[in-house]
Amino acid sequence: MPRPAGPPTVRLRRLAAELKNLRAEAQLTREQVQEQSGVNQGTLWRIEKGQAKPHTGTLETLFDLYDVPQPRRAELLEMIRGARQPGWLRQFKDVIPQDYAAYINFESEAKLVHNYESSYIPGLLQTEEYARATVADFLPLEPEVIERNVQARMERQIALTGKRQGRAPLEFWAVIDEAALRREVGSRAVMRAQLGRLLEMSERSNVTLQVIPFDRGAHPGMTGAFVRLAFGSVAPDLVYVESLAGDIFLEAEAEIDRYGLVFDHLRAIALSPRDSTAMIADLTTQ
Repeated sequence: MPRPAGPPTVRLRRLAAELKNLRAEAQLTREQVQEQSGVNQGTLWRIEKGQAKPHTGTLETLFDLYDVPQPRRAELLEMIRGARQPGWLRQFKDVIPQDYAAYINFESEAKLVHNYESSYIPGLLQTEEYARATVADFLPLEPEVIERNVQARMERQIALTGKRQGRAPLEFWAVIDEAALRREVGSRAVMRAQLGRLLEMSERSNVTLQVIPFDRGAHPGMTGAFVRLAFGSVAPDLVYVESLAGDIFLEAEAEIDRYGLVFDHLRAIALSPRDSTAMIADLTTQ
């Protein structure tokens, strides 16, 4: 039996894609793999979806069947050894939903994130008080659970403000609808502090912030928020969409391209970064 994967990581996702491609190159169905190797086809399906972390013995069996050369085997085995989630995330596993934990894993390994928000300030830019208000008002939760969710959100922000396992800070580009700036979350004082945080973070070289004002009219982002994550050569891009019906990860190239075009359109109609910060600064005085 494979080990439960826990929240998927970029490396586990890449390994899953590599194994699926190797099986395709060998021109084998999952049923044929089971017949010739003994690896259960249901298990193989979960491995190829990144939902299970395979044992080394299972990988070696598949490598033999797919006739994978030794150097390539070593590379794939190293990939599975490195498929670990951020250490700090483990302490929150009992309060963070699986899909959200998966997103945090991907965010921690991304090189670039494009985030459009229509109603909320992006999580990576939230103050602790704003985050607490959004968590507390969204669902009825015990105070301890609320605080741990807020703590987890604050921990995420190291991606912007510090080194991440020896890597440079995340490049983050956020486009926010004016509604998110004007909606009073928590209290007027909480919102004033939150707007101040946006001004502070916009000064960082790795953060770009734009606002779409109301007078720009209808735009494609009005259907809802989304995040596009780019991993460079490590793995294909990914789109994350959060909803009450469940969180969705989109991986098909056509879907990634569609959201990329939408984001390009949104930042084209938004105020420039300079004008956006001027607008935010003006709102802090109202």
